Amino acid sequence: MASLERDIAAYERWLRRRCDVVEADLQAKHERMRRSAFDFLRATCFRWARRIETACPGFADAPKALCVGDSHAENFGTWRDGQARLVWGVNDFDEAATTPYPYDLIRLATSVRLAPGLRVDPAEAGAAILAGYLRGLKKPRPMLLDEHGSWLKPWVAGGRNTARKFWNEIDDCPDAQPPAPVRRALKRSLPRDAVILRYASRSKGGGSLGRPRFIVVAEWQGGRLVHEAKALVPSAWQWARSEASARSRLLELAQGRYRAPDPQLGIESRHILRRLAPDAHKVELEDVPGQGLAAKLLEAMGADIGAIHAAHRRRKAIIEDVSQRDPEWLNRAAETAQRAVQRDFESLKS
Repeated sequence: MASLERDIAAYERWLRRRCDVVEADLQAKHERMRRSAFDFLRATCFRWARRIETACPGFADAPKALCVGDSHAENFGTWRDGQARLVWGVNDFDEAATTPYPYDLIRLATSVRLAPGLRVDPAEAGAAILAGYLRGLKKPRPMLLDEHGSWLKPWVAGGRNTARKFWNEIDDCPDAQPPAPVRRALKRSLPRDAVILRYASRSKGGGSLGRPRFIVVAEWQGGRLVHEAKALVPSAWQWARSEASARSRLLELAQGRYRAPDPQLGIESRHILRRLAPDAHKVELEDVPGQGLAAKLLEAMGADIGAIHAAHRRRKAIIEDVSQRDPEWLNRAAETAQRAVQRDFESLKS
């Protein structure tokens, strides 16, 4: 059995010991992995974590930080903070782990190279990500769309049909009965006087496809609310390192020093709880109009990752390290990583 096939099988055995895998969703994930190299990258963070040090050498000794772990061009979205401000940034920290800081940047730059239909020069993309990253490290802050991020709003609004698409998707979710602890957690996440209309299951995600997801739909003050519970499992980096610890670092990053966190995001009964709404969604590449991701948007992505890393105690060491590197280091590393991912993808398809 090839190395890739062994890793897929081993990771899925590990996953089944940690949650009640939805086998149909896992099969859908396998099909999605064969669709494009970009989808393969999204679905196989575990393979990246296992292979990146040898596939892209020279970074293992770089300063470490508590990292996103699964940074890519579609791992950004919007939410409302505790003061109802609309915020944009990384909105999925399932794979949070302490790693050398360059790996977050390399994975993001690699995803931009692999993303189908994106017309962006790889060298310009790497330069924009790095410029934003340094800015985020030195002057960290969240991206508030009604303040200093107003230029970004047209890119992430999703268009006139966003709300209709959202509610159609929710209405299509099949009725389901979550396990009692999950059902109670979802009920507690709602306002006290909300009237529960139904519970349902939901199939969603890239790397997380296969984990159980449940939603509760409720009526409250003239409209509907939707909250989700997604099974929590340890980071794929823990699998790759054969670590015994299963402690999630998700909330540490999501509620970090320079974040404007979503107050509806939490963990209970081994599930990640969050609010779902048309104005709180992950930004898919198909949402981005025009000729692809502009350098300004890539710079914003780099800045958000920089602000996340800036909360780490080794912030000064990271700034010194990235400032001393050749300006082309990220472009070269992403090119190397791209070739490795492409080889894996072609191997899987064959």
